[in-house]
Amino acid sequence: MNENIKSQLTDTDIRSLYDRVSKHHGKCLNKYGVKLPKLVNSKGYYTKDALVLVYLSQNYPNTKITSKEELTGFIREFYSNVNDVQQARHLGAQKGWFIVAGGRDNIDFELLRGEYKLISLTKPYPAFHGHRIEITEDWKKLKKRYGNRCATCGSIEGKPNIHWPNTITRLQKSHIDPNKPLIAGNMIPQCQKCNRADRNNWVYDERGRVIKLANPNVIKRSDDEIRLKVYKILYEEFEGKNPYE
Repeated sequence: MNENIKSQLTDTDIRSLYDRVSKHHGKCLNKYGVKLPKLVNSKGYYTKDALVLVYLSQNYPNTKITSKEELTGFIREFYSNVNDVQQARHLGAQKGWFIVAGGRDNIDFELLRGEYKLISLTKPYPAFHGHRIEITEDWKKLKKRYGNRCATCGSIEGKPNIHWPNTITRLQKSHIDPNKPLIAGNMIPQCQKCNRADRNNWVYDERGRVIKLANPNVIKRSDDEIRLKVYKILYEEFEGKNPYE
C-alpha cells in the first residue's frame, strides 16, 4: 500500500484532506454546479459524503482503486450501524464529483463491480449536467429572437409539436455545450422533446444543429463499423499513443 494511503485517518488527516478538496472545488468545480458536502453536520459529526470524498482523495492525483467493503469499513469507524455505503456512487453520477464506479462501462479505468476511484478534482463527472444557471440572457428576449420556436425542430411554443402533434410545445432553456454552464451565449430554446435526456450527448450550434459530441460514451453505443472508423481516426491522430501514459 502507498505510504500516503491510510486505512484509518486521524481528525487532522480528515481536515487536511477536506481542506485540499475544498480548495480544488472552489477553484474548479463550483462553477459547474458540483456541491461540496459539509464536513460536519449540525450535531458536529462528520458527514458520510465528506468522509467518502476525503478517503478517496488520499494521495491525489495518484488515487487508488477502493472497494465498497473498504469504504464501508472506514465509515463504520464513525457510523457503526451503517450497512452499505452508497455515497461514492451518488457523489459521482448524481452530485458531479469525478468518481468512477465499476460496472458502469466507464472509459477511464476498468474497475470491478463494487470498486471506486476518484479521477479528478478539477473536472466534473462527464455525465453530470447540474450546472447552476448564472447571469442568464433574458429568457423572453432569447425566445423572441428565435421566433418563439424550438431552435432544433422549429415547433412553436404553445402550439402542437411538429413531430409530436398530440403534445403542446413548451420551450425550455437548453445548453449549446452541456459541458459548460448555462449562461448567456451558451443557451438556445428547445422544446421539451428536443431537450430530452440524450441532449447531454451533443454540442449544438446557435441554430440547434448537432455539430460535435459532448459525451464520449456515445461512441460505445454506436455500431462496430462506426466505432472502428473512430478508432482508426483517433489512432492516427494521436500516433498510437497510449492514453494512460
